[in-house]
Amino acid sequence: MELAKAKDMFGVTACITGKVPNYLPLTGNPDDVRDYCKFLIDTCGKGGGYVMISSALLDEAKPENVKAMF
Repeated sequence: MELAKAKDMFGVTACITGKVPNYLPLTGNPDDVRDYCKFLIDTCGKGGGYVMISSALLDEAKPENVKAMF
């Protein structure tokens, strides 16, 4: 489900989780990671109830991308 739609439908009664795509911490650059995380936070974080997750194995990601994500 699209995260923005899920936030609209369930955001007042449920916590929404959304992930950073697997490829981004592994192959992207810090600016890409920051931009995507900002998009997730701006889209789903309003009013609270959002948990950002990563499905990538962070031990395989570029260290600078992990830092940018957090």
